[in-house]
Amino acid sequence: MVESYTRWILRWRYVVVVLTLALVALATSGGRFLSFDNDYRMFFGEDNPQLLAFERMQNTFNKNDNILFVVTPKDGKVFSRKTLAAIKQITEAGWQIPYSTRVDSLTNYQHTRAEEDDLIVDDLVPDPDNMNEADLQRVQAIAVNEPNLAHRLVSPDSRYAGVNVVVQLPGKHMNEVPEAVAKAREIKDNIMRQHPDIEVRLVGMTIMNNAFPEASQDDVKNLYPLALGFIMLTLFLLLRGLSGTLTTFLVIIFSIMSAMGLAGWAGIKLSPPVMSAPIMIMTMAIADAVHLLVTMRHEMVKGMNKFDAMTESMRINFQPVFVTSLTTVLGFLSLNFSDAPPFHDLGNIAAMGVSAAFILSITFLPAMIGILPATGKTEVFGIKLMRNFGAFVIRHHNALLYGTLAVALVLIAMLPKNELNDVFVEYFDKTIEFRRDSDYAAEHLTGVYYIDYALTSSEPGGISDPEFLRKADLFVQHLRSLPQVIHVQSITDTFKRLNKNMHGDDPAWYRLPEQRDLAAQYLLLYEMSLPYGLDLNNQIDVSKSSTKIAVTLETMSTNDILALEQETAEWLKQNLDGIEFYASGPTVMFAHIGKRNIHSMLIGTSVALVLISLVLILFLKSVRYGLISLIPNLLPAAMAFGIWGIFVGQVGIALSVVTGMTLGIVVDDTVHFLSKYLRARREKNLNAEQAVQYAFNSVGVALLVTSVVLIAGFMILAQSHFELNAGMGLLTSIVIALALVTDFLLLPPLLIKLEEKK
Repeated sequence: MVESYTRWILRWRYVVVVLTLALVALATSGGRFLSFDNDYRMFFGEDNPQLLAFERMQNTFNKNDNILFVVTPKDGKVFSRKTLAAIKQITEAGWQIPYSTRVDSLTNYQHTRAEEDDLIVDDLVPDPDNMNEADLQRVQAIAVNEPNLAHRLVSPDSRYAGVNVVVQLPGKHMNEVPEAVAKAREIKDNIMRQHPDIEVRLVGMTIMNNAFPEASQDDVKNLYPLALGFIMLTLFLLLRGLSGTLTTFLVIIFSIMSAMGLAGWAGIKLSPPVMSAPIMIMTMAIADAVHLLVTMRHEMVKGMNKFDAMTESMRINFQPVFVTSLTTVLGFLSLNFSDAPPFHDLGNIAAMGVSAAFILSITFLPAMIGILPATGKTEVFGIKLMRNFGAFVIRHHNALLYGTLAVALVLIAMLPKNELNDVFVEYFDKTIEFRRDSDYAAEHLTGVYYIDYALTSSEPGGISDPEFLRKADLFVQHLRSLPQVIHVQSITDTFKRLNKNMHGDDPAWYRLPEQRDLAAQYLLLYEMSLPYGLDLNNQIDVSKSSTKIAVTLETMSTNDILALEQETAEWLKQNLDGIEFYASGPTVMFAHIGKRNIHSMLIGTSVALVLISLVLILFLKSVRYGLISLIPNLLPAAMAFGIWGIFVGQVGIALSVVTGMTLGIVVDDTVHFLSKYLRARREKNLNAEQAVQYAFNSVGVALLVTSVVLIAGFMILAQSHFELNAGMGLLTSIVIALALVTDFLLLPPLLIKLEEKK
């Protein structure tokens, strides 16, 4: 049946090529619908409990996505006229950033003071140019001792300052983040040009959002040409001809175009994980073509013409190529169990690309080979080498079997050395400006990690209740005692300051009001004095029944964040009876996603394993050989994580999908080797050793080359500046390398040993 199909393809080869081009063009046209998702919320599913808490927080209080200008005067003096003038200039320009709703800085901080019976609320630095030395010292003393400023908008040593712009994106189009960041960068450049003695850096969640597409665009520019160039060079050296190389190149390009176009039709948005799909498709699309072309070249060397050789190659390889494509698709589809939607998209696009590569390999490839000139005077590269290697494996099969198993057991024993951990700022390496500036801000001014706590009273206006304020302040003092906490912003500090102001600025009255009506009056008087854009909606809700306590943290791992969240939750339960609370923020969300992803991917990998096992049993027509195939399919991932445990020891969100993703890939080598082994046993009546040698001779080179290309492709992905892609690429390369080792050094001795016992 396969022979008849292949002859039909070769007969109508020109029609097949034209139809293929038309279908690829139709699929690719969906690419016009692709857009880049530059919101960090893309990593969280709609039902993610941490995302729901975050949205509840943002709906109750103002949204707090931000751009923070970190100002560093080169003379080390924030409180000088020229530096404060620059800060004031940034503050005023910050309002011009698209979608900005609030700007906070040293200069516009609403400082309160008493004048006789009046409460004066005014900018801390209204006119920097007219300040004398005494004014500068007075302002410095206020700022470094003000809880709302120190460690947030000014460093305690007065060497660094910040201007924080709150950005509230409508979420209506994808250009919102780039527009805001472009304006912020324009302001930064203008300030540094006008004030050459001042350095300005940009950090914040909006800057991080923009770093996602920039990292991906950098990968496309630098990694894709490198991967494609390596693949084409490898193909040319292996196939020793232009026809096969050109055809395989077209199969690769058409597979990528089709997959990305279908993603556009499906409404999938681009993201850094998704942008690694073309490299994955590029490396995997080559496998089908290599197996078909290597066998065809081998048959042509034996005397067949190219049409008969392609027909024979399709007869031998059609089923293995179909099965390996199916198992690879199943492996990638298991990523839909991930708790992070971008990995769903990555799995689906890669699955579409692998499917497209299979269809093109059994239609377009033989048709193009039939059109292009092809000669078979020389064998493909490495045939003699593989023949000798096969003989070596057969001679030493006992030593290789037990030696490989011993190494595998030692590596598997290292698995417990891995711990689930992540640092989400380190998703970007230090070549990315956002990462460098975030590290700088965390070291000198304030942290980029934060957790928001919402405390809710039982009634409207309840935040003015002295008992509620007492408990809230107790929690604030507890937070400030923790070593991981850099800054705590709380309405209780405002109440204390107002109470002091209303008692003639007497420091002895810097404490919470003891009467509810008095506290409510203070708050009303203060709110009525605040200018537009600097209200208290970021700290209290409309009904004044809830308050938000914003906690800035040092850079921490997910394990440390989860431990802190658990510790504070226990403290709140024990000390704040009658007050409802919850915590949220990107820091909490990213801390939970890794653990949730591990649990969800365990289910996905298990489902994929069951399905792949059933496919192998049906294909090999043997439960025995189907079960045997599981050994070289499962060991590589276990061994790879053992190696990871020895040298790295941390598994984050990206690495949690590697087992499911590679499960379908590593099956390829096993399927092709076992199919050739069983063909030798069943069709040629060879014994186990002869069948192993036949498998090495017929498919060994193709397995070696496809594995080398896969390893190289994923190693190129490991050079990504986006650490999720880099870690995933590196670990996947290790898994594929170990899969080749087990299929060459463990599977053949195992087959020989089992036949000896039989």
